[in-house]
Amino acid sequence: MAKIMDKCRLCRRAGEKLFLKGERCFSPKCAIARRPTPPGVHGAAKKRSLSEYGRQLAMKQKIKRIYGVMERQFRNHFEEVKKRKGIVGNELLGRLERRLDNTVYRLGFASSRALARQLVSHKCFSVNGKRMDIPSFEISVGDIITVKPGKKEKNYFKNLSETIRNKQGTPAWLSLDVEKLEGKVVSLPARNDVEVNVDPQLVVEYYSK
Repeated sequence: MAKIMDKCRLCRRAGEKLFLKGERCFSPKCAIARRPTPPGVHGAAKKRSLSEYGRQLAMKQKIKRIYGVMERQFRNHFEEVKKRKGIVGNELLGRLERRLDNTVYRLGFASSRALARQLVSHKCFSVNGKRMDIPSFEISVGDIITVKPGKKEKNYFKNLSETIRNKQGTPAWLSLDVEKLEGKVVSLPARNDVEVNVDPQLVVEYYSK
């Protein structure tokens, strides 16, 4: 079984917020705000500069943690996009953005990708009218993601419309009907639509060795 590290420790190790805990990341309780040094007894010591391989590995780990993907699935996504036209690194980020769990998160239906993954697994959403409980499912242009009618009666979803209104807007590649709790994929996400501070080319270099 893979060892699971506390999400706040992952952010501290990366040296920046990865927004893994939803609302907590925007509060004074955020671990980076309270203790920005790396975890461990030597965390406050001066950091050593990483080798090129170390930078590549660190970037791979960072992207995996942001999207909540395990190593095998991350590698599978990489192998998928290698066969596509375009810049491999950008295609990789696009594939991760178009995971159903990430799309649910980006529509504002969940405060974190981890919660979005849980909601998808609990069969809370349909895609084009069909129940979908696979977090890694790749959505396409024209797909409509809807909270299932039976789930809208749950307290979480009853309060969701107001929560979404109080947050910043939906990404340009998605449209959202707050009243219906329904989102639509209007285009493929462009590189500047991916709101994470990463360099996917380092991942390409890592896997090219």
